[in-house]
Amino acid sequence: MAAYSVDLPLKSIMTQLSMYAIGSTLLHSAACVINDICDVDFDRQVERTKSRPLPAGIISIREATTFLIVLTVAATSMLLLTSPTAGLVGLLGIFPLHALYPLMKRWTWWPQAWLGLAMNWGYPVAWLSITTLNLPVVATFFCGTICWSIFYDTIYACQDREDDVKAGVGSTAVLFGSWIRPILTGFATTFIACVVYAGMLNGQGLAYYVVSCGGGAIHMCWQLLSWDMKLPSSCLAKFRSNGDLGYILLAGMLLDCYIRRQ
Repeated sequence: MAAYSVDLPLKSIMTQLSMYAIGSTLLHSAACVINDICDVDFDRQVERTKSRPLPAGIISIREATTFLIVLTVAATSMLLLTSPTAGLVGLLGIFPLHALYPLMKRWTWWPQAWLGLAMNWGYPVAWLSITTLNLPVVATFFCGTICWSIFYDTIYACQDREDDVKAGVGSTAVLFGSWIRPILTGFATTFIACVVYAGMLNGQGLAYYVVSCGGGAIHMCWQLLSWDMKLPSSCLAKFRSNGDLGYILLAGMLLDCYIRRQ
């Protein structure tokens, strides 16, 4: 969307996408490692996670910590390829956002909301690496993606609801109780509304609304209608399908940029 607002050449867009794909992968991997390190005692109490390398003793805490340091250094170094402002803002995504996320389930029923902040912090960082901040657009889209993260991670957490209650783990999957489907419908609706409104603020074209907004709305409806919250395999499948939703959003944005240049 930042590229669309300044009419960035397609070659530069692909360069930026490649850079952030690598950086995001490194940071996400580091976040998974620190989460597993902090949650090792919880994971031993949950049927689905007790056979993971750390709780099962296949990998030691020291080995995992070494790997975490390597990943964190690599992810941080990617910020050197951005603008100084984007780099400084990006550091906040590493600490406190990603670094403190594993502790949130001990302090609040809303770890998914903190995850939304951490997982989507790359959006303002990427925007700042291309142009100056357009606060209305960035804030609207960013709030929408937080709702999206709460949506998909709550679905994911439904796999372990009973074990989380026994282990004392905070989770929106536990907090929402029997209201989980209507509440998640609200978050999904808010997400799509934010995507639409951010597009209006940014002056996006038809392809964005048809593919990103329309396709995203259809995908969300499909998830909500076909999801069986009592079936762990359904929870995992719907969680993973949100990767496809991300590609739908990206496809609409790229197509919009391409059409604009014709």
